[in-house]
Amino acid sequence: MNPLLVVIDMQNGFRTNSTEHVIPRIRSLIEAFRSAEKPIVFTRFINEPNSGYVRWIHWTRFMEAPEIDLVPGLAGPTDPVFDKSGYTAFTSAFSAFVANNAIDTIALCGVATDSCVLKTAVDAFERGIEPVVFADACANHRSEEIHQAALLILSRFIGKGQVRESSSVSSLLATAMQPV
Repeated sequence: MNPLLVVIDMQNGFRTNSTEHVIPRIRSLIEAFRSAEKPIVFTRFINEPNSGYVRWIHWTRFMEAPEIDLVPGLAGPTDPVFDKSGYTAFTSAFSAFVANNAIDTIALCGVATDSCVLKTAVDAFERGIEPVVFADACANHRSEEIHQAALLILSRFIGKGQVRESSSVSSLLATAMQPV
């Protein structure tokens, strides 16, 4: 097993009262992956002037700093950051990273559970890469209700056993350390 921790869109603009509580859990996941010498990457959503978000949802945020900047203190200086203009982390650059590093498990945390986390988890599933969503290290920037609805859908899409608590990271990493 070769897991990758993907920290989804932990950006200043998504930092709200509804997301603040996941930051310490995300830090713990990062520390666990660093200790196990397993890779960690970050995604960063950047909206574009002619995007569907602008044209159909009329949402014009996340086009510049400081809103698009990552929450300070999470990413290390050598951690890859993949910019994306849509929901999924699976850009061509991210997909190449996953393939080049023979990643077979993607562990997800961050925001928003109902969009970018969900879409990335389902895309991993459909590519034959095991998705694991750390439910208590994810949030929706608007409400807990939306977060819980997304977890229900994720359990249906990728399997109940793939939606876990962050306290299970040690068992995930222990499995990764076992000889094949």
